Amino acid sequence: MTDLRITAGAFTFGARFEASAPRTVAKFRSLLPYRERVIHVRWSGEACWIPLGDLDLGLGYENPTSYPAPGQIILHPGGVSETEILLAYGSVQFASKVGVLAGNHFLTVTEGLENLPALGKSVLWSGAQEIVFELVG
Repeated sequence: MTDLRITAGAFTFGARFEASAPRTVAKFRSLLPYRERVIHVRWSGEACWIPLGDLDLGLGYENPTSYPAPGQIILHPGGVSETEILLAYGSVQFASKVGVLAGNHFLTVTEGLENLPALGKSVLWSGAQEIVFELVG
């Protein structure tokens, strides 16, 4: 099942919302279509992220993980570190300068997984890329 189309740089991915994070999904759906820039992580490993600073989305933790698998997208609701969205493309231990963090696993890439490493390398070596999340259908 595909709920979203994600266009990041030259790549397009399909993704589904995770029922185990209903408040995070509802909040993110209210922001769609969502357009931002994605950059490479600094501490976490093989991932790209969207820093959101002190944005308060009114969320707490639900379905949190510190070790998202490739294709899992998590949202850190803020607090000890800034609010952010992270897209794992390889091995990740989600962290910041304050240490290990957890984020709400609310989206999973279901189509185009084979292109995630290429996106990650493009962001790492070429810099920030535009990313767009849009509902399908």
